[in-house]
Amino acid sequence: MNERLVILGSKGGPAIRPGGPSPTSSLIEIGGRRIVIDCGLGVSRGLVEAGMALSELDLILITHLHSDHVLELGPLMHTAWTAGLKRPVRVFGPVGTKAVWDGFCASLSYDIDLRIDDEGRPDLREMVTITEFGEGMVLDEGGLTIEALRVEHPPVTECYGLKFSHQGRVIVFSSDTAWFPPLVEFARNADILVHEAMHPEGVDRLVARTGNGARLKTHLLASHTMAADAGKIARDATVGHLVLHHLVPADDPAITEIHWIEQVRTSWDGVLTIGRDGLELPLPGSKHQRKTA
Repeated sequence: MNERLVILGSKGGPAIRPGGPSPTSSLIEIGGRRIVIDCGLGVSRGLVEAGMALSELDLILITHLHSDHVLELGPLMHTAWTAGLKRPVRVFGPVGTKAVWDGFCASLSYDIDLRIDDEGRPDLREMVTITEFGEGMVLDEGGLTIEALRVEHPPVTECYGLKFSHQGRVIVFSSDTAWFPPLVEFARNADILVHEAMHPEGVDRLVARTGNGARLKTHLLASHTMAADAGKIARDATVGHLVLHHLVPADDPAITEIHWIEQVRTSWDGVLTIGRDGLELPLPGSKHQRKTA
């Protein structure tokens, strides 16, 4: 397995537009594990286009229950099932994740029951285990640890940044959050920090073309992080590589990669990548590999 991080869907918010990016989802392949982080609309297609067979699904992490992070959880599992999934899959998410899954299964009970009888498939409902987590250790297994930090994303209270550690490598996801200084210690010396970001001029352009502009701007400013502030988190945490994700706006042709870079460079002069759908980054070698290279 090539160890990598893939940004499957890079935009913040649930709306999609012609030719535009998909909502939030990512893939980490590390230590023989395939880990999906968030399941926004398009995650199934994104995984297939990244070259991963859906029958190889392993772990799924949901950071919070906004629709652009969880809308395709059920459809991803069902699609993997029809593509030959036979192994159990574990899903970790905040309080309420089990209700999302149970509701999906109830809505598709006719199809699930029919395919079990007609096609001889195992029962999808028995293949998925939902574990609801809070702040702290989420998983410690086979050298892989996953830790959660409650972040600031009002009005959502159950929203978590995630830290993935394996053989000396550390990858941190901010999740959706306002500027949140505790992320500095959580991401201390991480190899990669994947942080959400807004562009100030882009936000103004976004709210100007929506019907609820003033209300939307109030929410965005209270709940999300400007790109320059994401750079401050990366700088203060001395991370190796900053990747901007969950871009707001991600689909405004007037806000290009250069504009994002200009914002971040006011606070961060390290390695920087602006996320886009399908972006693939290799993970650094394990601590042992780096010592012997």
